[in-house]
Amino acid sequence: MADFFTVSDADTLYRLVGVLGFAAYVCVYTCLTLRILSSESIRYFAFNTCAATLVLISLSHEFNLASALIQVFWIVLGIIGITLRVMLRWQDTLLCRR
Repeated sequence: MADFFTVSDADTLYRLVGVLGFAAYVCVYTCLTLRILSSESIRYFAFNTCAATLVLISLSHEFNLASALIQVFWIVLGIIGITLRVMLRWQDTLLCRR
């Protein structure tokens, strides 16, 4: 941890972005566990996608293939989850108008 502050500004920025991604994952999972967020909500998928994106950005500086694949998986799954929920809301809105 001591070398966290002795590296270049770019290194520090990438690490900070990765730590923010980690914090977002922990926050989302905590909210899910405490039932503050529902696993069916768009916010859940949006926060998870943001967390994965932040971690993936940090991996672009210090690449790790396995970690990058996991983050890409979460991003794709998050986009699918958001898309499905938006489509369901749109369908529900159309059905309610009839």
